[in-house]
Amino acid sequence: MSARSASASKRHEPAFLAVDFFCGAGGTTRGLIDAGGYVLAGVDKDTRCRETYIENNPNEKLDFTAPRFLHRDIFPLGDDYPAGEQAELMAELAQLIDQYKQEVPSAPLLFAICAPCQPFTKLSRKELSAARKAGREKDSNLLGEATKFVERFQPEMVLSENVQGIKDPKYGGVWQEFRKSLEKLGYVTGTKVVCTSDFGVPQYRKRSILLAVRESLVRPEFLASSDDRDELNVPDADPDNIVKTVRSAIGHLPAIGAGAAHPTIPNHKTRTLSGLNLKRLAAARPGVSNIYLEDTPHGDLSLPCHRKVNAKLQTRCFTDVYTRMDPDRPSPTITTKCHSISNGRFGHFDVEQLRGISLREAAMLQSFPASYIFYPTDKIEPIARMIGNAVPPRLAEYFSRYLRSSVA
Repeated sequence: MSARSASASKRHEPAFLAVDFFCGAGGTTRGLIDAGGYVLAGVDKDTRCRETYIENNPNEKLDFTAPRFLHRDIFPLGDDYPAGEQAELMAELAQLIDQYKQEVPSAPLLFAICAPCQPFTKLSRKELSAARKAGREKDSNLLGEATKFVERFQPEMVLSENVQGIKDPKYGGVWQEFRKSLEKLGYVTGTKVVCTSDFGVPQYRKRSILLAVRESLVRPEFLASSDDRDELNVPDADPDNIVKTVRSAIGHLPAIGAGAAHPTIPNHKTRTLSGLNLKRLAAARPGVSNIYLEDTPHGDLSLPCHRKVNAKLQTRCFTDVYTRMDPDRPSPTITTKCHSISNGRFGHFDVEQLRGISLREAAMLQSFPASYIFYPTDKIEPIARMIGNAVPPRLAEYFSRYLRSSVA
């Protein structure tokens, strides 16, 4: 091989290989690729995100192909769970990992394990049907099942992200147990709650981060001693971060109306609003609470149910619904209901636009690139669900770069 071709080959070698468990629409995968990694596969049992995942995430190293989308259920097959496909997934990953490890033996392996957060959110505390409750309880064991893959393949690095409250004892200690399991397998770990706005994401979103590196490989400068043991340092901010605001993230997008779709910008589409909600939003000012609802040009437009709760509790509740974002701050947390002004501070900041934020705007507030298209493009709720459930790509990019630099 000539010096020139060797140099070109080196440029195309990835910083690491990766598997993205519970990949969804690809937020974590996008971040891994942007960090210089090569993603072998995304694993998810929901096929509705397949097209979005594959079409937006061609690898930028080696063969430049998209990651495989492995439609598999991570649980083992059993009489009580006939949908389990753990053995099949183990076999598929063994083949992929072996193939690419032979091609780039110097590249360390990273497992991204960002399990669905629904079992650990406030929503999960509401009354559920027996079937949904059973499903949530089973899903709370996803991290434990993912540990079996770590044990089998011994990746050099593990990255996990979940909701801020996952360490709460009410959830049975699943985060702590996951951490202990990794340590028993020979990893040094660290965990911290961070805010995404400190990592280049134009959004206030508190998340629990857990990092793990094989103890024999971690660079000593990434360690800190705590309670007579070594822990992996977890940064609470990107030192090069410049806080990004709503205006800087989405202010350049063209104006559209409620229930409209831009003709050339994919996903720049909004939910329709009733006449009453148009009146409410017309009276809303950017960044303020919904106290304005009690005194609008159309009279008191506050919700009777809210007035009843406020009177009973002697305090104002639900103060963010039917409000507009503050253009000069990061956005509030983008949820699966980000298309609905009745579910949070999701009104567009521009008072000339009587609408909630569009799906495109929600994705950009999650730090997805403007070119990232969510499918099917004619739908709203399925796409909002993908966007709200995603790991912000810039958060995944930062921590995967950090993990790679921690490996000797």
